[in-house]
Amino acid sequence: MTTCEQSLTDNANVLVYLKLASVTMIWGGTFVAGRFLADGVSPLFAASLRFLLASAALLLFLLLSRIPLARPNRRQWLQLALLGFFGIFFYNLCFFYGLHYINASRASLIVALNPAVIGLAAWLLFKERLSPAKVIGIVICIAGASLVIVSRNPQLLADNPDAWVGDLLILGCVLGWGIYSLCSRELTQSLGPVQTVTWSILLGTLMLWLTCAIRGEVRVDALTSLGPSQWLSLMYLGVLGSALAYIGYYDGIRKIGATRSGVFIALNPLTAVIFGALLLGEQLTLAMYVGGGLILAGIYLCNKPLASTGKKRIL
Repeated sequence: MTTCEQSLTDNANVLVYLKLASVTMIWGGTFVAGRFLADGVSPLFAASLRFLLASAALLLFLLLSRIPLARPNRRQWLQLALLGFFGIFFYNLCFFYGLHYINASRASLIVALNPAVIGLAAWLLFKERLSPAKVIGIVICIAGASLVIVSRNPQLLADNPDAWVGDLLILGCVLGWGIYSLCSRELTQSLGPVQTVTWSILLGTLMLWLTCAIRGEVRVDALTSLGPSQWLSLMYLGVLGSALAYIGYYDGIRKIGATRSGVFIALNPLTAVIFGALLLGEQLTLAMYVGGGLILAGIYLCNKPLASTGKKRIL
């Protein structure tokens, strides 16, 4: 690889990092948007509405871009159904019902394990290189995320007789997101990130609405009672937090791998705290700043070694 080629690769990677950071900022804002919806509709109905809007946004994007919706083959249908089930349907059921037993801060602490789970699974299943620097970076990210979450709510580990149920459900979120991240590798290469995200969200949305209908939670009066802020929250969750963010995340996986993309998830609690301070008046503490610094350092360590390795080959 020449110096010029390496420079172009480094620049391309910087753009990917910026895109993934933006995706994480969007996902951090979904916690705030979700608060505006909490009292309006049931969790399952809210998830169904969110991904209905995401489906509409993705289909409109394909229409305006004059990109035909791909026709998957039988193998791809099975893979897309797997992604739709674990990444959309299963993840949201575990997340929303898990929050009935534990608070959001405790749930965030468990979800912060995502980078470690994705990295370990990628190493075991796909032989993705897990260097010491990556391991240290992942550990530092988890430590930073934990510090941010615990400092935000020191009582999050308080005893609760039913907390173990919520913990198991939120661990289901980690499992679902890990499968969604790792099982997309082949599809993002053959169908591309836009088609993969579109089909997985369409199938996951169908599963959510069928479950919502079976449980009798589809209510017109709940929709008519929503105010402007709640509709704006739904639009944010569906269009930005689902459609656009999922495409950006999958594109990152396609370009730099699941482990290096997954580590950016550690930014979620940090951006949620920042949005909470800006929009909800929540107070920032020194521990939050330290935790944020650890998260950024961990992401740097997890992504820097590959660039350095490439430069060494030139010399």
